[in-house]
Amino acid sequence: MASLALELMGFFLGLLGMMGTLVATVLPYWQISAHIGSNIVTVVANMRGLWMECVYQSTGAFQCETYNSMLALPADLQASRALMVISIVLSVLAIGMASLGMQCTLCLENAGTVKSRVAGASGVLFLAAGFLSLIPVSWTTHEVVQTFYSPNIPAGMKYEIGECLYLGLTSALISMLGGGLLSVSCWVEEEGGRGRRHGLGYPYPPVGVGMSGTGARTTSQTYRHPTLQMGAVNTASRTQTMVRSTSTSESSAQGAPGAPGAPGAKKPTAAGYDITGYV
Repeated sequence: MASLALELMGFFLGLLGMMGTLVATVLPYWQISAHIGSNIVTVVANMRGLWMECVYQSTGAFQCETYNSMLALPADLQASRALMVISIVLSVLAIGMASLGMQCTLCLENAGTVKSRVAGASGVLFLAAGFLSLIPVSWTTHEVVQTFYSPNIPAGMKYEIGECLYLGLTSALISMLGGGLLSVSCWVEEEGGRGRRHGLGYPYPPVGVGMSGTGARTTSQTYRHPTLQMGAVNTASRTQTMVRSTSTSESSAQGAPGAPGAPGAKKPTAAGYDITGYV
């Protein structure tokens, strides 16, 4: 029961983390222009993301332009793209494996410990996905903070931390938490199965103990070796045969006409005594 609850919690946390990582990857709110110092013009706000750069005007116009060349981008931006995409792919694979390995599904039902190990492997994938998405988010956050406090950069070219960085950080931590719960659920399930195999659990009721409910088992059968069982049957049959033969012999002896104690038999007379009473 505990492993099932851990699996469900880990699965939903991993799914939530994957959705947050996907949203953070697509949206351009990674870096937002900072309005500090002499840069007091708030009519236009610039935003940068992994795939596009957008401009928001106070009139409500919102314009975005994708990066024309992938190879012309900085190395850190290319690496951030690759890591975020790999993280999403690993999360999708982890969701598929978790759907196969969880106890609430019918897939791999008769596979024994393979089912729990598949759920544990999905937890490892969630951990890897969260770690990979945490790298570009932390990297970009460090770069934004370092640029913001650099005195050599003009105030109009400084950026602040965008909403996608907060979302990406939270999603990465949630994914790692979900992966950890799935991995722990696999360990808990295997420990419980090992305990039942070694006799720590009682899958069947003991002999003579009643159970509530219709059709409940109240006794357990005892299985003996076939050879010993056949020997016991032969011995019992021979014993019954001897008892029956002895009983027949006794009854025959009692029912004989000349037998002592038989009904209608004459008692023997004593020596020197006539039946008429005269010696």
